[in-house]
Amino acid sequence: MEFLKTVTGKVVSGLVALLVVVCAISWYRMDPQTKDALISGTGRISSWLGIVLVVPWLSFAVIGRVNKLESNAAGAVLVLVMTAIEMGLLGWLFNWSIAGRTAWTFLILGGLVAGIYNLLTCDWIAEKVE
Repeated sequence: MEFLKTVTGKVVSGLVALLVVVCAISWYRMDPQTKDALISGTGRISSWLGIVLVVPWLSFAVIGRVNKLESNAAGAVLVLVMTAIEMGLLGWLFNWSIAGRTAWTFLILGGLVAGIYNLLTCDWIAEKVE
C-alpha cells in the first residue's frame, strides 16, 4: 500500500493508465484484418501455453519410470522430447510459417521457456515420486 502513495508509485500508475488508453485507441482504429490476426495469434499462443503447462503433469507416470532409471541422460532425453513435441505443436498451430526475425525470436524464446519449465517441473515431480 505504501508503494501507491509514493511519487514513484503515482508516476508508474499514470504511465500504466496512459498505456491502457493508447492501446484502447490503437485497437479502436485498427482494421478488422489486423484485429482478427491478433486475436487468432493470441488464441493459438494461449492454447499452446496451456498445453505446455499441462504436459509434464499428464506424464507423471513416465517421469516416475525415468526417475527409477537414475540416469541424468534419460531425464534429459525426456525433457528434450517433451520440448520438441511442444515446439512441433507450436509450429503446426502457425501452419509452419515462421516468417521474419521477430517470429523466429518468439519461437526460440517460447522453446527456451517451455524447456526450462519442463526441466523444473519434471525435476520437482521426480523428487516427489521418490
